[in-house]
Amino acid sequence: MRKPETQSAARVHLRPGFAWDAQDAYLFDIDGTLLRDPDRIHFDAFASSVKRVTGFEISLAGVSIHGSTDTAILREAWLQAGIPAQALDEQLTAILNAMGSVVADRRHQMRLVRMPGVEDVFRHLAARGALLGVATGNLEMIGWIKVEQAGLREWFRFGGFSDQFPSRPDLIGNAALKARELAGNSASVCVVGDTPRDIAAARANNLPVIAVATGHFSFDQLLDHDPEACATSLADLLAATQVSA
Repeated sequence: MRKPETQSAARVHLRPGFAWDAQDAYLFDIDGTLLRDPDRIHFDAFASSVKRVTGFEISLAGVSIHGSTDTAILREAWLQAGIPAQALDEQLTAILNAMGSVVADRRHQMRLVRMPGVEDVFRHLAARGALLGVATGNLEMIGWIKVEQAGLREWFRFGGFSDQFPSRPDLIGNAALKARELAGNSASVCVVGDTPRDIAAARANNLPVIAVATGHFSFDQLLDHDPEACATSLADLLAATQVSA
């Protein structure tokens, strides 16, 4: 593994022959890729919703979060607390609904921060005729709330979420099917994310992936997983393309 580095200078790596902006459809992760959510509203909704619905106490401390899905995070925290899995299965729908309600009730308190270059990349891809969608570990209600509050909803035609897909590879596979229903069965579909799990999920579905180091993983850490494209940010990726054009 390469030694992680402090993010500073812009860096872009493209696999030879891969045209990152010439795909037919794109599946964008939300957290860490499109925006940052510093308010912990979504984070805190896990424990408060479980408490409200079941009376049990859970904590996300020690739970693997980055690149995971809401449903997988919930189950890991539940089992970590020593609560029988059957109890979660019986209450899962009610807990997920409660999480969505918590975030919806507090949506106007969110101070979401867009990652650099997001809308510029959307404009660039849309001008080239690409179909844009989200594919996120968020629950559907929560994912769309974040996108709407960040002022990005108009760009997306469809989405893939974790309500029915605890596994990110399954989530990505389902979102790719939706993309091809809209763009055609032979459409090329590209994943855009900020974690090694995004890269692994793309690989599991034989999809190319653009990795951006705007989340919790450095450029070098992501590059170690051999994505088709890797950049310190979407802004840097677009800038490098415009310079070489």
